[in-house]
Amino acid sequence: MSLHDGDFCTGEPGTLRYTKKKHPVERKGMTRNWRSALFVCLMIVAGTLAGGLFGPALPGVAATSGEDEIKRSLRTFTRIYDVVERNFADPVNPDTAIYNGAIPGMLRSLDPHSSFFDPREFQLLREDQKGHYYGVGMWVAGRGGKTVVIMPFTGSPAYKAGIRPGDVILEVDGKSTEGLNTNQVADMLKGPKGTAVRVTIGREGRPDPLVFDIVRDEISRKSVSQAFFLKDGIAYLGIEQFNENTSQEVEAALEKLGEDNIRGMILDLRQNPGGLLNEGVAVAGRFLRKGQVVVKHRGRTSPEKPYTARRGNGGREYPMVVLVDRYSASAAEIVAGALQDHDRAWILGENTFGKGLVQTVYPLSENTGLALTTARYYTPSGRLIQRDYANRSFFDYYFRKDLDGKNPLDVKMTDSGRTVYGGGGIAPDEKFTEPPANDFQRRLNRRFAFFNFTAKYFGSHSTSLPKGWVPDEAVLNEFRSFLRREGIEYTEAEFTDNVEWIRRQLREYMYTTAFGVDESRRMAIETDPAVLKAIDSLPKAQQLLENAKKVLAQRKSEDGE
Repeated sequence: MSLHDGDFCTGEPGTLRYTKKKHPVERKGMTRNWRSALFVCLMIVAGTLAGGLFGPALPGVAATSGEDEIKRSLRTFTRIYDVVERNFADPVNPDTAIYNGAIPGMLRSLDPHSSFFDPREFQLLREDQKGHYYGVGMWVAGRGGKTVVIMPFTGSPAYKAGIRPGDVILEVDGKSTEGLNTNQVADMLKGPKGTAVRVTIGREGRPDPLVFDIVRDEISRKSVSQAFFLKDGIAYLGIEQFNENTSQEVEAALEKLGEDNIRGMILDLRQNPGGLLNEGVAVAGRFLRKGQVVVKHRGRTSPEKPYTARRGNGGREYPMVVLVDRYSASAAEIVAGALQDHDRAWILGENTFGKGLVQTVYPLSENTGLALTTARYYTPSGRLIQRDYANRSFFDYYFRKDLDGKNPLDVKMTDSGRTVYGGGGIAPDEKFTEPPANDFQRRLNRRFAFFNFTAKYFGSHSTSLPKGWVPDEAVLNEFRSFLRREGIEYTEAEFTDNVEWIRRQLREYMYTTAFGVDESRRMAIETDPAVLKAIDSLPKAQQLLENAKKVLAQRKSEDGE
């Protein structure tokens, strides 16, 4: 089955949320493409997680006695609901009216991140925090009543069974998936650890369906996606989100790399929507000196509370470059802001999202939950992370166009005296933005050309590829023929001008099927222009460390005098 414009979503609960979005942009590689399309819904989830706080269970919602104004408002709401229920053209479902209408409407009037979770969403929220769930382990997308496998997770039951990207899920335990949405199919795939599920698959090049008997297992959602040496002594560490296991995963990755061998590090926080506050604090604190402030928060009903590096870096201060973009948010901004304020790392990329609101999660009755903004985050220097959201739509807030916004009145200094601003996320020390996709690239991306071609290609070719494989002229010619069959118009001049881009895209997509998503990601990282730029910027990070040490030593000497 080919994937075209339409609703884009993921499948199994506990992996990612879903959202409606047309033809996600692919310019940063396949893995980041899917995640870009899901950013807004992930932001809503991760924004909730970032508070890292759980309030007491609330048995119900009631007005405080003696507050006449609240009582009058509640009576007015009750009268309006009564009129709607008695006179609306169709029967009114109270759950829909209240849980999907009144409560979300009230929360939207407060800020962009306070939110209400129905039972299914609340369960997924908890799974996101824990970093695991039970199922078969794959990303899927829905289109026209069909559910298509985007990729199985490396080492998951689905991966071991032989399910491939591009496979269409036809049946689950004998029940047809025709007409079911992705969430419904996902719920069918999910189940207790050790239980079996029969998945019937349609595959390109196979006239008959394939049947897989898969035993469900615990599916870990690794937050540290990659950790390896790009070149001698230069380590890469990519963090996709901050869940309960992130700091442990970072520690394990550093131990496996051998931290004493690291001469420089690229910490990639691009498209990281955030997560748990305490995990962001722990990760930032791992690279700071013990006792240094990581972040502070304060609100109307809560005094200022600082969070400090509890362990510290053990004296290791190798240069670091932190990659961020407009989708780095919440806990990711806490990490970037702390490392910048303490002159510990050189920040490279775009202004971050600007999500600095603390949500406390209150469990409600009927397995629902309320995430309510209760405070704001401030970096160690005292600058506000949160971007202004007043007098603008949610669309404009989430899909910001102004990447250079800042509050000129919120001026602070880093430890060494560099000027930084609040109110617009974390501004990088050095700007880097990849060139936008050209018209030819956008046409191919809108039609999911590389994903669809890969599924068709491996329908008639072996999935075994040699290490270091690069698409040759024969594969490029097959791709040309595929584009023509799909009705994707192009000129030979366009194809020739973009041939290296085409090779990189084909290699990344086809590596996912041949070697698994982890190997595909590694290959993409090694050729990523932003990563290569970060390597070139390591001397600036080294100079930053040296300058900061000189300034701090001079201050200490002057104070002594």
